[in-house]
Amino acid sequence: MKGTVGSPALTRSAPHVRDGLDLRRAMRCVLWALAPCALAGLANTGHQALAAAELWFEPPTSGPTAWLAALGLPTSPESPIACLAYGLCVAAPIAAVSAATAWAWHEIFVRLRGRGAGEALPVVVALFALSLPPTLPLWQVALGTSAAVVLGLEVFGGTGRNVVNPALVGVALLGLAYPASFAGEGAWVALDGGEATPLLRVLAQQGAQAVLDGELGWRATFLGSEPGALGDTSAAACLLGALVLVRAGLASWRVMAGGVLGLVATVALGNAVGDPARPELGLPAWWHLTTGSFAFGLVFLATDPVTSPLTNAGRWVYGALIGFVTALVRIFNPAPDDGTSMAILLGNLLAPLIDRGVVGLHAWRRARRGG
Repeated sequence: MKGTVGSPALTRSAPHVRDGLDLRRAMRCVLWALAPCALAGLANTGHQALAAAELWFEPPTSGPTAWLAALGLPTSPESPIACLAYGLCVAAPIAAVSAATAWAWHEIFVRLRGRGAGEALPVVVALFALSLPPTLPLWQVALGTSAAVVLGLEVFGGTGRNVVNPALVGVALLGLAYPASFAGEGAWVALDGGEATPLLRVLAQQGAQAVLDGELGWRATFLGSEPGALGDTSAAACLLGALVLVRAGLASWRVMAGGVLGLVATVALGNAVGDPARPELGLPAWWHLTTGSFAFGLVFLATDPVTSPLTNAGRWVYGALIGFVTALVRIFNPAPDDGTSMAILLGNLLAPLIDRGVVGLHAWRRARRGG
């Protein structure tokens, strides 16, 4: 900094770190890490809708399918261009409404207190939109975004001061207030009248083996071929995003590894116990790892450096807790919410307590060694 000797504006000592990765660049890096999930999710959204449209005796006369036909584009679910174009038609209004709502709240808080969470808004909007069903009404998108920005971020003081992940606040509020939007027939297939057979129904009626013997094998769930949200179905895309975040130093690999170990250990225990009345106990660990929003939540939501523990040991405990609670919910309370969002919110709330316990244990061990 410029200044004269003795001036408080002159930096003379050296407890300062010079790094080109400021908050804006960090948020941009997160968006790049989300890009594979967005592309895979949009293509899968289009594929699910076009595959459902093929089951009709008469093709739809309105909506994205009719638009693709009018533009001379293919409408086959086997066409990557058609799938991606359909997915864009579905996701664009959701993203636009979410972005406009978040920007409006940002402007309100800037005028009220002179600052807002401008740098984090694109990431909050992206995480929130990619976690939504493609059929969610736009007014619910606006409501959920308002909850994410106001209740999850701004009421705590803005970026860096939030207690829980803002995007999860919006998703959790919508899931609790409007469960039909997440649990209704065809809620995850972006086609009026399109209906996907819920996995839980197959599980209850035919058992775990029927699910495993169906089209959703390991390869399909890993790549993301099941009906789901706009961006969290592909575990492979989430893995690419994890590599980007860990390489940039924006996410802890300990949280991810702890989450995987916690889920695998809990599922293995359930497999060992077994119960014919609970077919969920028979599902293997790979199925839990690659289906639902677990991979997306563990990589992009649980690793938020603001809401996760700061100690390395605490990160292992925090990740293991998320994996344990997710598996517990899926096994003993199977519902449209696969447990990941609630597990991460619980982990966010317990993160300070986990850090306090780790630091206290470390201090106790040092005092004991010192006599």
